[in-house]
Amino acid sequence: MSQNRVVVITGASSGIGEASARLLTQHGFQVFGGVRNPNRVNAIPGVRYGTVDVTDDASVSNFVQWVLSEAGKIDILVNNAGVSLVGPVENTSPSEAHTVFDANVFGPLRMIRAALPSMRAARSGLIINISSVLGFLPAPFMGIYASSKHALEGLSESLDHEIREFNVRVVLVEPTFTNTKLDVNAAQTAAPLGAYAAQAEATIKAVQAQIKTAPSAATVAEKILAAINGPYKMRQPAGGQATLLSRLRRFMPAKAVDSSLRKTFGFGKRAAS
Repeated sequence: MSQNRVVVITGASSGIGEASARLLTQHGFQVFGGVRNPNRVNAIPGVRYGTVDVTDDASVSNFVQWVLSEAGKIDILVNNAGVSLVGPVENTSPSEAHTVFDANVFGPLRMIRAALPSMRAARSGLIINISSVLGFLPAPFMGIYASSKHALEGLSESLDHEIREFNVRVVLVEPTFTNTKLDVNAAQTAAPLGAYAAQAEATIKAVQAQIKTAPSAATVAEKILAAINGPYKMRQPAGGQATLLSRLRRFMPAKAVDSSLRKTFGFGKRAAS
């Protein structure tokens, strides 16, 4: 019964995390939301908030121990917290790349390391990692973000093999661009665009146009609920466009996929220099 199942969601203060917390608590789950500052969230009835910074080992450990002390178990872990970055790969500093990987890859790793022992002991659990279609597709001028999601997908598939015998599984939920603060307010590399300026500006403009008509966070929340309640499947694209992109990547010739992506990202529509 969902009333007895405990869900932990990181990044629960906004976007996909907030929408998921709201939907799951409405369906009877016990929801614990991990946020950086519980005093600044728009509280959702039934959701309990705790402080967690997924880039800090002690913060993650303290948060998970708090949930276990309050609920006695963690049935489902949703690794949602993350950051984005826009800019040419050449212009990206190692420290900027580290910031992205620390949140998007090492953050889930910290949460998994903290929560998995209790799941193994109970011989039951589900880990849902929020990836992206950029976890299996390239994204010009979002190369570091896409790399972090590619890494998360590799980690997730490997982990699933390791923990399956303990009746714990891993799911990848793969949204396309979503109309959330993460996509709308993505950080940009500090270095000037230089030689990449014209094309980068055209690409960013094309992406921003897609975000305006992109699915809401509620679409991803519904996919998370379906992943919990439905039959197991490792990769779960969220929304019609994400599903289409997943199929195109698998079945279309590489050259056709490449051409389609360049059109989507505005290549050939460079601003006048």
